[in-house]
Amino acid sequence: MEKLAWSSELETGIDIIDEQHKRIVGYINQLQDAHENGNREAVGDVLNEVVDYTISHFAFEEALMEQANYSFCAPHKKVHELFISRVDRFCKRYEAGEDVAEELLTTLQKWLLNHIKNEDGDYVDAVQDYERRMRHEHQGWLSRSLHRFFG
Repeated sequence: MEKLAWSSELETGIDIIDEQHKRIVGYINQLQDAHENGNREAVGDVLNEVVDYTISHFAFEEALMEQANYSFCAPHKKVHELFISRVDRFCKRYEAGEDVAEELLTTLQKWLLNHIKNEDGDYVDAVQDYERRMRHEHQGWLSRSLHRFFG
């Protein structure tokens, strides 16, 4: 199985989200290394890390979408919940002694690429508009404050 490589086609244009996605790609590649080395314990460690990090990434992403008033935030959150449930089933199978690494890798790779390109791509405009408004309002507040104090 080929490792995931970060490319510009996966970039959302939102730096912090792209950095988080890169980290998830790194975890997936670590999982592949552990599987290829036949290290079940390392597979479990990376599985736990990717699950924990992905859950916190989803929470961050959802908060950002809510702040930006993204109109499809609820359906996007549902996609996240379904994915977490799916990965949780992999964790349970792993804990029961099953070798799920290869199936999990395929699932994670396909899901992540599809999710970034499709669902995540849909909220980018709303979040970028929100970021521009916040910068403008912050600059406006700062300019008014400086003008008030310093003329």
